[in-house]
Amino acid sequence: MSRNSKAKDNNQFKIARERMVAQQIEQRGIRDPRVLEAFRSVPRHLFMDEALWNQAYGDFPLPIGSGQTISQPYIVALMTQQLGLKGNERVLEIGTGSGYQTAILAELASMVYSVECVHSLLPRARKILEKLKYTNVRLKLDDGTWGWPSEAPFAAAIVTAGSPSVPQPIIDQLDDPGVLIIPVGDEYSQVLMKIIKSQGKIHQEDLGGVRFVKLVGDHGWKRT
Repeated sequence: MSRNSKAKDNNQFKIARERMVAQQIEQRGIRDPRVLEAFRSVPRHLFMDEALWNQAYGDFPLPIGSGQTISQPYIVALMTQQLGLKGNERVLEIGTGSGYQTAILAELASMVYSVECVHSLLPRARKILEKLKYTNVRLKLDDGTWGWPSEAPFAAAIVTAGSPSVPQPIIDQLDDPGVLIIPVGDEYSQVLMKIIKSQGKIHQEDLGGVRFVKLVGDHGWKRT
């Protein structure tokens, strides 16, 4: 591909990102300017197979292999905005996937600690995050339902897979104050929950219905 062709492709993706933010995210109530800028900046198409690049900025999830998906842009934006990140936080992410949500968080927080349990996904996520020069990200392969105890506490945590209940280890690893966003329900549909830890007490808020792949682990869905 020539340099001019690459520049044209890059410009097309930039236009697609701007359209995605304007039509799918901002119009649906996402107002945090830092969140909107992060979505304008992160090249979503790079976090999936090249065969899917022409669909990368559509309003739907897409497969990333191993039965996993990259979530619909609006849902990623909603979950991210609900964390209320200001820029100095240490954030825990459960479910690295392709690394797209990780990159969005890296734009908004001081450090991101992301745990993935699917062996085949982690090397590809690491490769693209390194290519995009995100130096404030740490990844590991593990059962994410246990969180990342050695790096706790975290000001915020986000779980990108549906769980039958809220894993207690992740709540325990939240700072006080701290916030957790997690889909909770059965394997077909969940409610997106905002869990707030404040002055030793836990508060819950229902953010609406969602559908995610299953969170597999000791404190999630059991391995089959």
